[in-house]
Amino acid sequence: MDLRHQRCRLLFGDEDFKKIQNAKILILGVGGVGSYALDCLWRTGISDITIIDYDVYDETNQNRQIGSEAVGELKIDALKKLYPTITPINQKMDMVWVEQFNFEPYDLIIDSADTTKVKIELAKKVYKKLIMSTGSAKRFDTSKIEVGSIWKSSGDALARKIRNELKKAKFDRNFTVVFSPEEDKCKEKGSCVAVTGAFGLTICSEAIKNIIG
Repeated sequence: MDLRHQRCRLLFGDEDFKKIQNAKILILGVGGVGSYALDCLWRTGISDITIIDYDVYDETNQNRQIGSEAVGELKIDALKKLYPTITPINQKMDMVWVEQFNFEPYDLIIDSADTTKVKIELAKKVYKKLIMSTGSAKRFDTSKIEVGSIWKSSGDALARKIRNELKKAKFDRNFTVVFSPEEDKCKEKGSCVAVTGAFGLTICSEAIKNIIG
């Protein structure tokens, strides 16, 4: 038995663990949420993970992002050193990119990107295999984190914006979001890894549940 994944295999059983190992995942954005989703999925046994980001680390990332000790380095390059089996893509995600990118090969798409328009267009295109992070900044109470349909999400400005724009586009399909109705604790984008990291770990848990059915 592979000792690295011994306890995962004991937890899931051979059949379900094989499903986990064979999964192909795409993560959009590897900051405070995405980096923890990546870490959790990789440690659980998924090696075929593609990450897309274009940003570099700066000191302000060090309160919440895995790999952020590599100040000045591309996030995807630093994370490739930590998780050697992943596929990194240096790409700024915009509307044209969403339209042109081939999402078909992936079993699940994890959206932990920051751009609202991209998130909305992505939902329209890949809702059947999408797990989306909504707003995780300005909060510090992990007990408030919830998982549910985008249409059942509440108390978060980003989720509300996404719902409203999808309604305007007459889009009524369902997809899963991780959200928190906790009231904002500051006006600027203050953040705490207790929540941003927990969003990523919750996304990982939802992904695993989806993979093993």
